Amino acid sequence: MTTETGASLRLSRVIPAEPEAVFRAWTDPDEMKEWYCPEGGTVDEVAVDLTVGGRFKVAMRMPDAVHVAHGVYREIEPPRRLAFTWQWEGTEDEETLVTIELRGQGDATEVVLTHERFATEESRDKHEHGWSSILSRLEARYRE
Repeated sequence: MTTETGASLRLSRVIPAEPEAVFRAWTDPDEMKEWYCPEGGTVDEVAVDLTVGGRFKVAMRMPDAVHVAHGVYREIEPPRRLAFTWQWEGTEDEETLVTIELRGQGDATEVVLTHERFATEESRDKHEHGWSSILSRLEARYRE
């Protein structure tokens, strides 16, 4: 069972694409394979059951090891909102919650990522670094 510290993070990034495209990038396995891991890594595997209660899994190959995240979709409101639990394999005691909000801004989309329910501030800080890098990869995908 997770003991929450109240530690959470909130990141925002403007992506030069419409909300429908950005939502698809967060939910389509083929698109996720192109960007859904921190810089310096690659995505080995993505599995998505895009239904409320459906599961997802992402295997990220980083220089030190393959890290596998998985979770359950809690909210799916295309193209505005996506919420899912988040756990790393091997750390089943820490289940956190990620909420992605997409706000259209003309031909761009503001992505607001909130990740909460961390057991420690250290865990939150590591995730903040990872998500910042992942959002940079998503942004770069549309700037190329």
